[in-house]
Amino acid sequence: MNPSLPLPLGFRAHVTNVGVKDTTDDFTVVAADAVCSAAGVFTRSSFAGPSVLVSRRHVADGRARAMVVVSKNANVATGPQGLADAEELAAGVAAALGCDASDVLVASTGVIGRAYPMDRIRAGLRAIPSPLPGTDAGAVARGIMTTDTVPKTASAAAGAARVVGVAKGVGMIEPDMATMIAMLFTDALVEAADLDAMFRRVVDRTFNCVSVDTDTSTSDTAVVLASGAAGQVDAAALEAALYDVCASLTRQIARDGEGATKLLEVAVDGAADARQAKHVAKAIVNSPLVKTAVHGADPNWGRVAMAVGKSTTADAVDQAKVVIRFGRQEVYPAAVDDAGLDALAAYMRGDEVRIHVSLGTGGTGAATVWGCDLSDGYVRINADYTT
Repeated sequence: MNPSLPLPLGFRAHVTNVGVKDTTDDFTVVAADAVCSAAGVFTRSSFAGPSVLVSRRHVADGRARAMVVVSKNANVATGPQGLADAEELAAGVAAALGCDASDVLVASTGVIGRAYPMDRIRAGLRAIPSPLPGTDAGAVARGIMTTDTVPKTASAAAGAARVVGVAKGVGMIEPDMATMIAMLFTDALVEAADLDAMFRRVVDRTFNCVSVDTDTSTSDTAVVLASGAAGQVDAAALEAALYDVCASLTRQIARDGEGATKLLEVAVDGAADARQAKHVAKAIVNSPLVKTAVHGADPNWGRVAMAVGKSTTADAVDQAKVVIRFGRQEVYPAAVDDAGLDALAAYMRGDEVRIHVSLGTGGTGAATVWGCDLSDGYVRINADYTT
């Protein structure tokens, strides 16, 4: 994570506070110099917020100019007025940039059930400078934070082009996708259809493999814009760069989970197919018993066996063929002596814990997912959230 990172060629930003909730930055606009290729992936929640509804519609043609993010207010469950406010937000940014409202994407994050403070939003829209003054992705990452403890940024090269990403999200995270906003920007020249296809493949292997608390947000948004300023690059190199950025952001989100003290990585292989592997891995990473054991540095592999068992059937997985490891140490079926348990406890006191399960089905399906431990800090943060 690099908190100070220049945006790729062809992008500029404006980050400020308009008083949505407090005095921290809460209003962020990132815009390309012109309308460019764009793609987006959004929550599958039936209670999707107005920002998601507007952005789905606006990115449907594979083109966009800008992204505006309001943090500390999700503008969800706010009825027809909430949708009208989101549309007004897009139109206000478009007016400042001199583009069509349909070329502006919207994201919101924060408390559900409260309308935008539109008098403050309108004042912020009127104050958008021209041209946008900023080029620092770190400032963009800070501007979209809610309960995040650190800004999340990542970058990678793809030939002559760069990919830079920012994200927020620490709670209400169980994709598809998460209470997560991710914005990626690249100066590669790429057709919209190709960008959409590669972005969806990357999201499925990264953002859709992170979980903090099993709760799916109403506002999940992941968007990529490609300015084309660096010219065309190899498609495989661009997809690899997108993956590297999204994978880094995914790990940062998991590590910064609300109340988290450890990053938890769960790898499952030997599955019948990738779908089964991800299903089992998610069952493990989402288990409160596994998460609390990780928090307490307790190498209780029985809880992992439980999670495997509840997520599969006896005709699909033979427990006699399953192998469970914490780090590199096999804990099932091989017995672990007292010295081994002490070593495992020491390993689990570290800030990153890996659980590896081989299902032994004879298949080659595999998946890796990321999450975090479960502490009393998570309860405290969410018990006091709206106050």
